[in-house]
Amino acid sequence: MVDGTGAVVVGARVTLTPADQSSPLEALSGDEGQFSFANVVPGTFQIKITATGFATQTSSVILHSGENYVVPPARLILSAVGTEMDVGLPRVEVAEEQIKAQEKQRVFAVVPNFYVSYVHDAVPLTAKQKFELAWKATIDPVTFVLTGAVAGVEQAQNNFSGYGQGAQGYAKRFGAAYTDTATSTFIGNAILPALLKQDPRYFYKGSGSKRSRILYAIANSVICKGDNQRWQPNYSAILGGLASGGISNLYYPPKDRGAALVFENTLIGTGTTAILNLFEEFFSRKVTPHAPGIDPQH
Repeated sequence: MVDGTGAVVVGARVTLTPADQSSPLEALSGDEGQFSFANVVPGTFQIKITATGFATQTSSVILHSGENYVVPPARLILSAVGTEMDVGLPRVEVAEEQIKAQEKQRVFAVVPNFYVSYVHDAVPLTAKQKFELAWKATIDPVTFVLTGAVAGVEQAQNNFSGYGQGAQGYAKRFGAAYTDTATSTFIGNAILPALLKQDPRYFYKGSGSKRSRILYAIANSVICKGDNQRWQPNYSAILGGLASGGISNLYYPPKDRGAALVFENTLIGTGTTAILNLFEEFFSRKVTPHAPGIDPQH
């Protein structure tokens, strides 16, 4: 790195910070203005350069697996004539990298946990990204396995008896359960969030008193972050539950239909979400191998 005259800047402090704010790395520029970091885990990073008498300079980079990234030469500006310069990647690219990290999150390394963000200030998703995430969650092999298990339990207990028994009854229960999952995921996590500009993810808190975290997790069953980063009522999830329940009236047995059941199931779904949020806040990160900030040896 050099100054405005082209002279080498020695001893500038360079800080490399991952997108999830965990374990920043630091280095000082050498005699030729150079710096380097070794054994860096792939991901999105912010590079911050500070030096006495110069304005702070920051930039964002993405390091891909197996890549040796060479930072373009930095020209520092005297603080008397310059201000902080922030050269970042397009927000959509940063969001894409954060989604890729989420898609690696699996509880016990098996169950998909795509809708939890461990980056508290994650970049809002575009409408396209919301639909892509919903699609990947819906077609994940584990989703089919869990749906099959639910259908098996329902058949064993003779739930929705109008479907009957045998292979035909099981197929109807499986189809109904999978359709419930697909409609609630797409309507509540993609269609309505895209229209209402809301974020369908749960943002892990991870700090504060146990009481504050419990209240936060429960509250997140009825509130969410908007794409403007402000908290607001979670219209997407609530209306999505009602819409999905209404659609289910098209394929459930006649005695299991009706507006009362739709509202009852929506309330049950909201309560279930609160319980799942508590699980996310206090337990799932410990058993999710690729969750940011988790040491795989512990």
